[in-house]
Amino acid sequence: KRNQGNNVTVSQGVRMLFSLMTPNESSFATVQEVPKYVNQATPYFFGLILLEIVLGWLKTDGPRIKINDFITSLSAGMMSRLPQLVMRSLELSAYIYVWNNFCLLELPWDSAWTWWLAFLGVDMGYYWFHRFAHELNILWAAHQVHHSSEYYNLSTALRQSVTQQVSSLAFYLPLALMVPPSVFAVHIQFNLLYQFWIHTELVKDLGPLEWILNTPSHHRVHHGRNPYCIDKNYAGILIIWDRMFGTFAPESDKVVYGLTHPISTFEIWTVEFLYYPYLWQRFWEAEGISNKLSVIFKGPGWTPGKPRLGDIADIPQVGNHFFVFFICLLHFIKIVYGYYINILYTKQHSTIRKYVNKKNKMLLCLSFRANAAEMEMLRCVLIMALQQFGYIKPLVPLLAFPIEVSLTDTYIITIVSITDVQLPFKHKTLFESFSEEH
Repeated sequence: KRNQGNNVTVSQGVRMLFSLMTPNESSFATVQEVPKYVNQATPYFFGLILLEIVLGWLKTDGPRIKINDFITSLSAGMMSRLPQLVMRSLELSAYIYVWNNFCLLELPWDSAWTWWLAFLGVDMGYYWFHRFAHELNILWAAHQVHHSSEYYNLSTALRQSVTQQVSSLAFYLPLALMVPPSVFAVHIQFNLLYQFWIHTELVKDLGPLEWILNTPSHHRVHHGRNPYCIDKNYAGILIIWDRMFGTFAPESDKVVYGLTHPISTFEIWTVEFLYYPYLWQRFWEAEGISNKLSVIFKGPGWTPGKPRLGDIADIPQVGNHFFVFFICLLHFIKIVYGYYINILYTKQHSTIRKYVNKKNKMLLCLSFRANAAEMEMLRCVLIMALQQFGYIKPLVPLLAFPIEVSLTDTYIITIVSITDVQLPFKHKTLFESFSEEH
């Protein structure tokens, strides 16, 4: 017996998140009869998010969830659904228009064959939309919202762009030539709902299912900014599309999440719309109509003289955040220790020594800011030069080089340069506060 109501049962509510609904219970004659599955999934979303938080606390390697990141993801999710409170989704409206005016073959709405055809068609359409959203800069402007979080948990799935539907609708329109709108309206929701639960670090490997389905492991790769993760695993439900079209990559090195050049903000309007003025600026500054069009219709990483999708070598390398944090902590301790030594032995230092020490500590503090690599290099070169020419001398001559240009400094220069200053403390921390106060 087909479900003729607009409400789902608890069993259906759980199963629809994993695309386990049957044709018999999710086939409808008209669009008006189709339940608003996504809206009714809200309590299940929050229930699973709460479960993930609890399980994360119980596991030593549980997922990281930050309240500011969670609020931004939740805000983006609500914003993306607001237009549908007053009008039908753009995807469905465009689909109905094509169906009413250009339908070539009307398949029966109550046929299991039609249901499965729509399942495959919507999933393949999503694959190509998702791939184009990464490969065309104008589409990436909307999709980058979803990738802007540097955490990977169920709340990340809610971080959607309010403008994305404008670009996705075209990829499903070929189905409108034969698949009824009511069937499409079901599967466009199921496809979206399935992608919620795969945004988690709690589920590791699913065995043989990894060959067919898009799993948390596969999707973690998609959200990574490691070089091996870039432009991989676009699947919605079935990973077979990536395997067929050469965009599949298995999970190997630990994934570091987020954009290759993080936006470093939780402000929702900035997250949603920041990329558009940036894209306009690149378009305006590009020389010649060919380069201007390339800015819009080639990949986000494209620059003149580069391949269509950019050069993978230009992507900032991913460093070990814990190691970087540890090294920076040593660096900070060195600042405090040097400050104490300067006060303790101030009467023994010459005027130039006092001046150099003051500037040295200032440069040390500035080494924690955005131009860290340049400031740290400048400091090291300055100290070595002053020591070499005898303008300053350490208290213990034998420790001149280790004290003034220590191994810590070398690590800082190397790591900060490699990671493009993608340190784990981006949003106002002890280090940044210290540098501002001094």
